[in-house]
Amino acid sequence: MAVIEAAAPEKPKKEPTDDEKRRMKIVAGSLMKAVIRPGGGDSTPSDGDQVIYHFTVRTLDGVIVQSSRSEYGGKGIPIRSVLGKSKMIVGLLEGIPTMQKGEIAMLKMKPQVHYGEDDCPLSAPTDFPKDDELHFEIEMIDFFKAKVISDDLGVVKKVITEGQGWESPREPYEVKAWISAKTADGKVLVPCTREEPFFFNFGKSEIPKGLEMGIGTMARQEKAIIYVSSQYLTSSPFLPVVDGVEEVHFEVELVHFIQVRDMLGDGRLIKRRVRDGEGEFPMDCPLHDSLLQVHYKGMILNEEKAVFFDTRVDNNGQPLEFCSGEGLVPEGFEMCVRLMLPGEIALVTCPPDYAYDKFARPANVPEGAHIQWEIELLGFEMPRDWTGLDFISIMDEAEKIRNTGNRLFKEGKFELAKAKYDKVLREFNHVNPQDDEEGKTFSNTRNLLHLNVAACYIKMGECRKAIETCNKVIEANPGHVKALYRRGMAFMAAGDFEEAKSDFNKMIQLDKSTEPDATAALLKVKQQEQEVEKKQRKQFKGLFDKKPGEISEVGTEENGDKAADVNEKNGAQEEDLDGDTSDTSREVAGNAAQTSAPQTSFWARLLTVLGRIGWTTMLFNFTFVFVLAYLLNQWIN
Repeated sequence: MAVIEAAAPEKPKKEPTDDEKRRMKIVAGSLMKAVIRPGGGDSTPSDGDQVIYHFTVRTLDGVIVQSSRSEYGGKGIPIRSVLGKSKMIVGLLEGIPTMQKGEIAMLKMKPQVHYGEDDCPLSAPTDFPKDDELHFEIEMIDFFKAKVISDDLGVVKKVITEGQGWESPREPYEVKAWISAKTADGKVLVPCTREEPFFFNFGKSEIPKGLEMGIGTMARQEKAIIYVSSQYLTSSPFLPVVDGVEEVHFEVELVHFIQVRDMLGDGRLIKRRVRDGEGEFPMDCPLHDSLLQVHYKGMILNEEKAVFFDTRVDNNGQPLEFCSGEGLVPEGFEMCVRLMLPGEIALVTCPPDYAYDKFARPANVPEGAHIQWEIELLGFEMPRDWTGLDFISIMDEAEKIRNTGNRLFKEGKFELAKAKYDKVLREFNHVNPQDDEEGKTFSNTRNLLHLNVAACYIKMGECRKAIETCNKVIEANPGHVKALYRRGMAFMAAGDFEEAKSDFNKMIQLDKSTEPDATAALLKVKQQEQEVEKKQRKQFKGLFDKKPGEISEVGTEENGDKAADVNEKNGAQEEDLDGDTSDTSREVAGNAAQTSAPQTSFWARLLTVLGRIGWTTMLFNFTFVFVLAYLLNQWIN
């Protein structure tokens, strides 16, 4: 028996475009073509091509109705359209793609294929005989693949010579280019006889808007013609506004541009490339944490531009070598070096808060100084690739990075420390332990990393994220006491005291050896609860001490507020890394245990209840609060 193969599924048919649907309506005899003068070559225009042509419309008895030619009353400017983009009558949509460059043809059109078409996207000119059969004489001047830069086709580019690389200039780059300009009818506006390329700062309105838009799509050494319509011919030092000009053709050769980067987006931290490096930007930049070697010269941005350090002079000619991602150089310095290519020289202008105001300041640099660094990136070494490493080697590499994170944590660089832990956790997504022993080691290390990330979040004041991170460990291992401790500390810092006490009590139930640490933490929770209660009492001071019918003002004690705030902030201070509880927390808890907690009065308990149900809202209704207090007092007494 013959094997019957399953038929391949049919590919879904592509929905025709609006222009294709219009062309399908053309019937035989409604559009006829006669070649008056043959063109040259074998190619014809297609969708995406810009076509440039002259046209003349006549009635069947030879009366000229409309023309682009000056000798027939037109402006003398050829029509410029992009096939598939520009709005055109359907007769031209069908006829122009059949023409060669230089060809002149006569297209005989019935009304339904020119302006008499139902739902024609173009309006007929005034007094145009749209219900008549007409002759359209078309001369195809040129066509080419076009780069459409503006949606309204007001800026279109024709590439003459391809450029080098992929990078194009953008704000605030510095650009050098040979530029000439002429009108659509050939009148020269700016000749190309200048002695040197035109220099301008991108984004500073130093050239017309449309020209800048076109240059912003060019690569180094690229040559192009940029067609710019009047709405994009803004006045500029290069070309003032010329009255009566509807379109300008700019011939451009992009000689060079200097990469200038606004690193913060506010103009304060600027990196200006002085000498190009080797390789492709940004693929060959040290974007990831690496070992870098740089020479640099640091200057104070004052009138003298005093040099405060030069590696070639003050470091025995040796370059500075440092690991990025470890806070070893000022933040602005590292941000810019990460975007440099080997061999590149850059001039960096840096504000104080990204220079030495938040970093160890050299003795000869005053506080608040704006800094300029001249940096040369000599080279860099990427971190070791884990691909192909055995499990032991991978864990050794992970331990090195984790230890670096621990050092950064102890130095108070919590964001940098977190980045190190996160890096290892990302790499762990591609690690597959091969046996139970490896699996246990891997799981324990990953849990410690998660808990270290949680510790960083607590220090950074992001307690909810710390809780979510601890949950990743607890969901996989509900009895993980270190994760419970870390989450309890996060709950306490967030003011969720009941949740915190639940975690600390659960620690004791699961592992009696953790009782001292859990007890210390519980006493700390109690301290913070009392501080919150004290703060609430101060805010309601005197409210319930009046006779029925009297209303007291709510007391506000600034000092009390500050004390409570300080205590709340200190709630997350008794932390150590890798899930271990600290000796400091035990000492704090021990001292707290020696002081008897004050007895909680009825009014304090009432204030606590009111605080939990939203007392700030009730302040707007004193009568309700008074009645509630009175009834509760009568019930208890």
